[in-house]
Amino acid sequence: MSENECVVAASAEDVFAILTDGWRYAAWVVGASRVRDVDAPWPEPGGIIHHSVGAWPLLIDDTTESVEYDAGRRLRLRVRAWPVGEGDVEFCVTEGPDGCRVVMTEKAVRGPATLLPDKAADLLLSARNTETLHRLKLLAEQRSEP
Repeated sequence: MSENECVVAASAEDVFAILTDGWRYAAWVVGASRVRDVDAPWPEPGGIIHHSVGAWPLLIDDTTESVEYDAGRRLRLRVRAWPVGEGDVEFCVTEGPDGCRVVMTEKAVRGPATLLPDKAADLLLSARNTETLHRLKLLAEQRSEP
């Protein structure tokens, strides 16, 4: 399992405004290239983001489903990126005096990615998720500016 974290100079409300806007998913998730549709009750459990992974012309259509949502605190997702597989991703946000702390965890749960040794999977996911959190941070901080 990979765990990444960052401190964001914005409120948890600003972070969750980005996390829960399904149409902005491709703006901060590394690998997602476009959003095709967002099904209600996103971000509530059962809501689905229909996205594409890759770069044109090599696009794969897939989905991300909300599994658990605690507004302003936690969002847990089941992400699909076949043929690589599926993973569980969780974002936990805690308020601080000068912003908030975002912790992102990801674990492959189905498909070929589960065959990777833990250290190899962590290296790949950690690098990708560092950039994902960086993008999320930039968008949330931009949103919080007056």
